[in-house]
Amino acid sequence: MAKHSRDLDTLFLSLADPTRRAILARLAEGPASVSDLARPFEMALPSFMAHLARLEDGGLIETEKQGRTRTCRLRTGAFAPARDWMTEQRLLWDGRHDRLEAYLKDLNGGTTT
Repeated sequence: MAKHSRDLDTLFLSLADPTRRAILARLAEGPASVSDLARPFEMALPSFMAHLARLEDGGLIETEKQGRTRTCRLRTGAFAPARDWMTEQRLLWDGRHDRLEAYLKDLNGGTTT
């Protein structure tokens, strides 16, 4: 469980920045070169490359270099750990909400207000 937690932490850290989320949105349309991805952002290329490195470390993208061109693409199933965690949390909170609702119903003589 510790490794899973560390991976999940890295994934959410990767998603924590609006620039990285914008990069992911662009990559949802299909693979793109680093220069194409960097074009809309007003930052130095080394700073942009740091964002790509964070996304790659988080397991969200993969890159491939062919000649002088580096192409980025979304990794298949990259969001699955976050989706699974959020599903677990939703189920947990749904259960808590149901128990609270039942408790309040008991307090109010069988009706909720």
